[in-house]
Parts: sequence; C-alpha cells; structure tokens
Amino acid sequence: MIVVDDQPMLLAGFVAIIDAEEDLEVVGTAADGAAAVELAAAVRPDVVVMDIRMPGMDGLAATRLITAADDAPRVLVLTTFDLDAYVFEALRAGASGFLLKDADPDELLAAIRVIAGGEALLDPAVTGRLIEAFAAGVTPSPAVERPELAALTPREREVLTLIAEGLSNAEIAARLGVGVGTVKTHVNALLTKIGVRDRVQATILAYDVGLVRPRSS
Repeated sequence: MIVVDDQPMLLAGFVAIIDAEEDLEVVGTAADGAAAVELAAAVRPDVVVMDIRMPGMDGLAATRLITAADDAPRVLVLTTFDLDAYVFEALRAGASGFLLKDADPDELLAAIRVIAGGEALLDPAVTGRLIEAFAAGVTPSPAVERPELAALTPREREVLTLIAEGLSNAEIAARLGVGVGTVKTHVNALLTKIGVRDRVQATILAYDVGLVRPRSS
C-alpha cells in the first residue's frame, strides 16, 4: 500500500504501525495529492491510505483520479475532522471508507484489512452525523424516477435502504427474517445492478436518489 500525508511525523507514524504487521507492507509514501496519483500509477498498490487536507492537490482530487484508473486501488481516507465536507466528497469520488486520525493503531490496521479485503468501512463514531449533515444539502429526484434503481427487485431495494441506514448484514438478516447468506446474495446483486463497488458507494447513491432521506430533514 501507499500512505499519503503532508505531516512528516504522522506519515512516519502510520508507516511504522503498518510495516510492523507481517501481512501489510508500505511500498511508497507521498506528501501531496499529485505525488500520490503518480505513485499509485507507478507501483499499483492494493490500498491507498489518504490524507484529505494537503497543499497543492488535496486528497479529494487525488482520490477521484486514483479511483478512476483501471484496477484502481481502494482508498481509505484519514481525517482530523469528524464533520468534514471533503470526506463526504471523497466517498463520492470513489473512496472505500474513512477513519479519524485519532483512532487507535489497531483500528487503523483493522480498517486497512477491511478495505483490502474488498469491503467498505465508515468510522462508526461519525457515520450517521456525516451522512445526514451532507446528504441534507442534496436535492435528489424522486427515487421512482431514477434509472439507477429500476433494475432492483423490491427486496433488493429494501436491502439497499437498510444498508444506507447503517445496518450490517447480520442486522439486515435479523430485520428481514432471512439468513446472512441470503442478505449477502442480495447485496452482491444490487451492487452490480446499480454499478457501485461497495456499501459506501451504495449508501451515497441511496441518499443521492432519494431512496433514503436524512432524519434531520
């Protein structure tokens, strides 16, 4: 993976934490977004650990460029701010999740492994607040009119709604009275149909199209 941060001490700390693990390896570092884009194209990492606020090209622009590439790496955004508009936009740009910089080292390592394994991760401390705060600024079209949802079955639409509400597969299974395996099948099918690669992107789309609306609205 590569680690991107403009603060040398933080960068060194992240690298030390990650490289101490037998199953993880940092293959490069960058101090700004432009360097991160160039490095990602050169070394083709599985994961990019990305700071957002940096001089020059910020992490938002870098994330958009990195995730637009073929066989793009998965991006884990790190942020100091628990209600940062840049984080929401980074998720829109293709990031697979975010974590606060004050998270414990074990949480960082777990997040990296989750992202590397093809799943998505949102810091539970701020997920609901962030989504509600910034989705409230979106003016979506009525859900029934959006082509992104047209191919979904009623059950897949229901599962998408529950994903957007922050429920895990186990919680969705309990809510619907079905097995976890059945939920996983629905999740995989709906992600394919709506053209997103993970639960984070599915959540963003669900708010964008009006399938789910912020409780604060």
